[in-house]
Amino acid sequence: MAQTAQQYVPSTERSAGSYALIAATVIYVAQVVAALAMLGTLPAAAETGAQLVTWFGEHRDAMLAAAWAFTVSTLPFAVMIACLRAMLPALYRDVFTIGGVVVLVCSAVQIWFLAGLALHADRLEPAIARAVLDVAVFFGPVLTGATTTMIGPVTLLALRGRSGLPMWLGLLGAVAFVEQSIETITIFGTTGFTQPGGAMNLELGAALTLGWMLAFGLWGGLRARLA
Repeated sequence: MAQTAQQYVPSTERSAGSYALIAATVIYVAQVVAALAMLGTLPAAAETGAQLVTWFGEHRDAMLAAAWAFTVSTLPFAVMIACLRAMLPALYRDVFTIGGVVVLVCSAVQIWFLAGLALHADRLEPAIARAVLDVAVFFGPVLTGATTTMIGPVTLLALRGRSGLPMWLGLLGAVAFVEQSIETITIFGTTGFTQPGGAMNLELGAALTLGWMLAFGLWGGLRARLA
């Protein structure tokens, strides 16, 4: 039986798409990890204004370099989301894409505030530093809504054995989804592990979400190569 135009995808297109997805996934994750490594432990909700002034003064160049890394990661992230979207059925792919776009927008907004604080760190006033960072640290708590929107539909498909998604990806997604859902409590945190912008947001949550993105992207690229 002849294949329809919609079903037929030339092998050269599949190869190009798979290479693009694998490359975009690796580049995006590498850039984010590099940016976080340059910054070390970011200040969160519990630091005083004076401590923030000291931190941004000591990390000014690293902060601007990290802002550049996050900025240039936009393109590979967009390519990754577009390629993975094509592997999902209607409705699921739309919800996944909305989550991915919101992740991208939230990341850009947070970096505006952090880089802005670092730009003139030598003239930063403690009260202003604290007030501006109070806006930026809610990036982590609010981002959980976007990540669960992105992870949820893929995880549901995988756990139900649909669209060829493997069960292991569903289990990994379930772990990340549950953690991100619990992480919404950081909206109400003030100090310690659950404070906004603290370890639950930028260490545990970031590691699980990035790990899931890496797994989904590499699996998708390899699957397209073997198709």
